Amino acid sequence: MAQWTSAVGAAQLARLLNSQQERPAGPGTRRPPAYRALADGVRLLVLEGRVPVAARLPAERELALALSVSRTTVAAAYEALRAEGFLESRRGAGSWTAVPAGNPLPARGLEPLPPETLGSMIDLGCAALPAPEPWLTRAVQGALEELPPYAHTHGDYPAGLPALRAMLAERYTARGIPTMPEQIMVTTGAMGAIDAICHLFAGRGERIAVESPSYANILQLMREAGARLVPVAMAEELAGWDMDRWRQVLRDAAPRLAYVVADFHNPTGALAGEDQRRGLVDAARSAGTVLVVDETMSELHLDDDLEMPRPVCGFDPAGSTVITVGSASKAFWAGMRIGWVRAAPDIIRSLVAARAYADLGTPVLEQLAVNWLLSTGGWEEAVDIRRGQARENRDALVAALRRELPRWEFTVPRGGLTLWVRTGGLSGSRLAEVGERVGVRVPSGPRFGVDGAFEGYVRLPFTVGGAVADEAATRLAAAARLVETGASGGDEGPRTFVA
Repeated sequence: MAQWTSAVGAAQLARLLNSQQERPAGPGTRRPPAYRALADGVRLLVLEGRVPVAARLPAERELALALSVSRTTVAAAYEALRAEGFLESRRGAGSWTAVPAGNPLPARGLEPLPPETLGSMIDLGCAALPAPEPWLTRAVQGALEELPPYAHTHGDYPAGLPALRAMLAERYTARGIPTMPEQIMVTTGAMGAIDAICHLFAGRGERIAVESPSYANILQLMREAGARLVPVAMAEELAGWDMDRWRQVLRDAAPRLAYVVADFHNPTGALAGEDQRRGLVDAARSAGTVLVVDETMSELHLDDDLEMPRPVCGFDPAGSTVITVGSASKAFWAGMRIGWVRAAPDIIRSLVAARAYADLGTPVLEQLAVNWLLSTGGWEEAVDIRRGQARENRDALVAALRRELPRWEFTVPRGGLTLWVRTGGLSGSRLAEVGERVGVRVPSGPRFGVDGAFEGYVRLPFTVGGAVADEAATRLAAAARLVETGASGGDEGPRTFVA
């Protein structure tokens, strides 16, 4: 019986491999043999999760044709991968990817490191900050005081607690977007909200237009739901959306859904202007595309003189085109898994009905905690603490990078939690792999793209500051030197991958 559970075609694997930039050949540096470079490329794809474990690879002859190399080169690369534990084969069943014995399976998203590894590894993979105390403790205490009446009920609220739905509707109304509680559904985080929307609107094989780059975990969620992703390039220099490209994609591809982050885009930090927001809503309405707008970063504006644009849903008064997703996880704390959807009442009813076959509802105690924060003014106090932390960390990280890695290029965003960095021609995938060995975890650019795009980038979040930011930049510089000198090759054996 075959041991593989999925397959990677020759053309797809060739695209992924060709996206990996070769490291610059410095003085005295010898280029690895072609078979070794190919084996290293496949190994990196497996370690990053861009090629799944237990995926059947193309036959040697097929891959040789797709890459325009000899079959002997592919055969030697496959043999090297088998020797290192990254490939298994059996006559009649083909060859499929694996990881060496004892290694954790690679993650395909951006999961946080286990707490026990934090002492030796600086984690720049997860864009999340510690809780803004004392407000987390106060919110939980306030929730416990409000809990007794709910404890006498069944505890299932598929649309969310009425009090929290009303509070969220009131906050939208205060922002100039008249909203009724019937237009709100509370979810288990923003991921839960987008998962529900995708299942309702975009069945397997449906097109979903996404910004390029975009948030890695959402891209993977959509891939696993069977969506066909249509990338739309972002404008340069944090200028928001390229509206000509968006109009063309919406007109020509007619995607069922489009997913965008208008406020401090993840990963670039771009902020879309009001004209762009109005234009995208109009284009989506004309194309019959439902526009899913992720507002999870909207309250993380870090510069005092910044005037925030009107929310995207403000340009869709009928509520027929825009579905807005919000969350407490970025603005407050990632451990507070409370998200919400704002949409037309009929869409909310459909989402709630479909929820009976998913998670039934969101934990009551956490909903009460968020409601306590919103109703007492604690939310504003906590978010202000969060902005201060992110601003200090951003400035410290920017200064450290400019000192240690002056060839790396980036534009400093005015909000959000992430810095999108061009790595001076180095492979982001190789930097991510070598970074694990020198004690800094960083996600490579291709995680945020479609089909191997953005190999020359990494994403750095504002999660560390002060001396830790300095040390993170020092370790990244050490990783960059190893990549530049060719010391990141695969000839020293298998690596340990930290998910």
